[in-house]
Amino acid sequence: MSELILLRHGQSTYNLSNTFTGWIDVDLTEQGYQEAQSAGLKLLASGVQPDIVLTSVLKRAIYTAEVTLHELDRSWIPVIRSWRLNERHYGALQHLNKAETAQRFGDEQVKLWRRSYDVPPPPTPEEEAQELAADPRYRGLTMEQVPRTESLKDVLARVLPFWDAEVVPLLAAGRSVLVSAHGNSLRAMVKHIEGIPDEEIVGYEIANGEPIIYTFSGNLEVTEKLVL
Repeated sequence: MSELILLRHGQSTYNLSNTFTGWIDVDLTEQGYQEAQSAGLKLLASGVQPDIVLTSVLKRAIYTAEVTLHELDRSWIPVIRSWRLNERHYGALQHLNKAETAQRFGDEQVKLWRRSYDVPPPPTPEEEAQELAADPRYRGLTMEQVPRTESLKDVLARVLPFWDAEVVPLLAAGRSVLVSAHGNSLRAMVKHIEGIPDEEIVGYEIANGEPIIYTFSGNLEVTEKLVL
């Protein structure tokens, strides 16, 4: 038996200001830190004890994991960080207020960019992709791997290699794995785990700081799902 705990980061400063975030590296709000603390306390009460943590390379996910593990008194467990767990890249929408963007482009167009499975927002300029590639976190990536925009389908395509290479072997070894990441990278993972159809995953939401626990059998079939 093994466990997979999926945890979306606590509220970020861009969540609070209703701004498209994506790969922009913003901090948690005070509420976000409290949500991470609450997640740790919920896991503690449930008896779940992760023995390894996987995070994106964005600090809102990293800080959420650190606060959660502090409440569990398990800050010592090993950590794996990967850009493949980053939030969906929102392209040219990043830094823009969501309400103002809807006023500019229309509700239906913005809804299509935000909620469709395979329609990405407009891409960022090439120069921004080059700046992103120069970030120390992403220097090992090719320019083809550095996104200028992504749909949820694109996020799933980059999450799956990490799932196969890192998550599956841990679960197969009977480990208890905490993944602290983002709404869309976790939605992609949930879609894969549960086999959710394309047309249904668009309406699936994951709340900030709300742990989702999957229990797997020895042959990696889900035997239980619990939302704390």
